[in-house]
Amino acid sequence: MASRSKRIKAGPLPSDGFLGNFLDPIDRLEETLFALMIMLSFTLAIRVGLLLDDSHGLVSSAYVNRLVFTILTVIVGWGAIDGVMYALLAVFDRGEKQRLLASVQTAATPDEGIKAIAEKLDPILEPITHAAQRQLLYEDVLVHLSESQPKPVGIRRDDLLGAVGCVVVAVIAVLPSLVPFVVVPGNFLLALRVSNLVSFAMLFAAGWSYGHYSRMNPWKTGLAMLAAGGILGLTAIFVES
Repeated sequence: MASRSKRIKAGPLPSDGFLGNFLDPIDRLEETLFALMIMLSFTLAIRVGLLLDDSHGLVSSAYVNRLVFTILTVIVGWGAIDGVMYALLAVFDRGEKQRLLASVQTAATPDEGIKAIAEKLDPILEPITHAAQRQLLYEDVLVHLSESQPKPVGIRRDDLLGAVGCVVVAVIAVLPSLVPFVVVPGNFLLALRVSNLVSFAMLFAAGWSYGHYSRMNPWKTGLAMLAAGGILGLTAIFVES
């Protein structure tokens, strides 16, 4: 999430839909992965807890309703925290740009302005350009920034909508895993097994997609997410016990 401010989209793609206007695919996949892991930390721990007691998986409908409500509450809380971070990182990103503008416009000489630009862009451009190419580019950037006007860096409407999008994605991610508790209300253990299977399947699919968009091996990232979900579940079980 720390790099999210660097990926804020300049404009929506036609096929992205509402959420795609504010969150890019990687942001949405990250939100999905964390939400699913939180879901699994609940359901795996509960599954082991039922195996260790003598209830034989017999629980009341009130218990199931309370479980679903608790999971949704935690997911919404997580999404809200991540949404706040999303908005703050967007503001920080704009602040960095305005600081660069101020550095260029207050530079005593053009060389100082180009040096400030180079400090910002060299890490990105050095692997793909020559020094002479960068020098020409920085001179053009210097002219552009010298004529630019500072802009406000505060919270914008798109920041707030992106923050809301974080909550929406997190909730949508766990809804399929909650469906078994509604469809099979009379058999809690079966519902729990199906929920865990759905969560792990979605975790693998999200990991696979993350690898695809990140130009990594999709199978490896998918399996890595499965392993991470299992480790998180084991950690939750250990803490609960």
